[in-house]
Amino acid sequence: MSHEAGWAHAPGALRGPAWLQPPVDPDALVPHLWSSTAHKVDGVLHVGGLSVPDLVANVNTPAYVLDEADFRMRARAFRDAFSSYDVFYAGKAFLCTAVARWVQEEGLCLDVCSDGELSVALRAGFDPARIGYHGNNKTVTELRRAVAVGVGRIIVDSFDEIERLAMITADTGLRAPVMVRVTAGVEAHTHEYIATAHEDQKFGFSISSGDAFEAVRRAEAALGIDLLGLHSHIGSQIFDSSGFEVAARRVLALQARVSAELGVTLPEMDLGGGFGIAYTTQDDPADPAQLATEMSKIVEHECRALDIPEPRLSIEPGRAIVGPSMCTVYTVGTVKPVQLDGGAVRTYVSVDGGMSDNIRTALYDADYSCTLASRPSAGGSVLARVVGKHCEAGDIVVKDEFLPGDVRPGDLVAVPGTGAYCRSMASNYNHALRPPVVAVRDGVARVVVRRETEDDLLATDMGDQ
Repeated sequence: MSHEAGWAHAPGALRGPAWLQPPVDPDALVPHLWSSTAHKVDGVLHVGGLSVPDLVANVNTPAYVLDEADFRMRARAFRDAFSSYDVFYAGKAFLCTAVARWVQEEGLCLDVCSDGELSVALRAGFDPARIGYHGNNKTVTELRRAVAVGVGRIIVDSFDEIERLAMITADTGLRAPVMVRVTAGVEAHTHEYIATAHEDQKFGFSISSGDAFEAVRRAEAALGIDLLGLHSHIGSQIFDSSGFEVAARRVLALQARVSAELGVTLPEMDLGGGFGIAYTTQDDPADPAQLATEMSKIVEHECRALDIPEPRLSIEPGRAIVGPSMCTVYTVGTVKPVQLDGGAVRTYVSVDGGMSDNIRTALYDADYSCTLASRPSAGGSVLARVVGKHCEAGDIVVKDEFLPGDVRPGDLVAVPGTGAYCRSMASNYNHALRPPVVAVRDGVARVVVRRETEDDLLATDMGDQ
């Protein structure tokens, strides 16, 4: 019988969640969780042709290690699979000037959702015409800059924003290319989706309420606004195309109504994306080529049924490019066996980072994996919980993982799949210094985002002046 407080409190041996199985070899990597160049040599993790212990010896831990070759490979895979689409890299997942340049060099477009992200893109020399600007509450200042630099698409999210853009274009004489973000009533969760009459969330114009049609009408009528098309996004960490079928049907039906009632043919449509990655062995991401085939067939079928021309399509893979390309390396500080109900024992492995460099476990109850990165183990494994050093009981990095039974202070532990939303959501909680990002390729490492210093931390503290 299961314990009312969950499996971790049930009598007997601690076995972990059903999907987590004890490893045959505690030193082995699960390949699809790691970047393509990651492998072990005598128990030591190597990425990009470099030994991880040697790499972090120069930058200390915690540190994010970004596999440039893997990043570029994944970018090309989406570019080639969706060759007739515009593919937008999600700047919010992780962005720095080096990454922005890689994205442009590999032929992708770029999504930004703040003035800061736009600044990074422009500093990198990214072509503004290939930038899309997201956000539910863009300020007049942000919109003025976006229009002034020639951003290729502004995804409008409210009637207020349409009015602001009309005012800006009237003041400046410039034009604003716009897509209208619509809510299709589809909420995707990995392999499942739930169709609802109305989505209770801040993004988009509801199709079912009529707001989406009204937004299109106002944008089309506004002087200075060039209406490109409709934008739909059904969620994140999505593993198949089933939710897109429902969303595309509803969005294209709106497009057909716009054509019939307003006499306007919208030339573009953004299907969103948010494709999933493997954080643990329970995740099974779809291949980009498979996704491209299925999504293209969906649009082709619906357009034929509605007797409307197929729009130019774009997608936003989200975390699927940078997520698997990065791992985070920590140093173990303490190892503490903790007695649980029924005589079970959980081993708490404390590392020198935590929720300040990866908030996703605490924020989303996200699952991660990890491996001992600095040496071979002596055999055997224990069910461990990798936790951070912050003053919070919820400061968990990896909730459940089998680690070698001889894990000890001074060991290096590496967590894969940390490229998306870890460094970009990092904080100075407990006045922690945010870690560096080290790009590795062909045996060469370079710091693309340096570690913060105490001077950085104190620079905005104005003291008692």
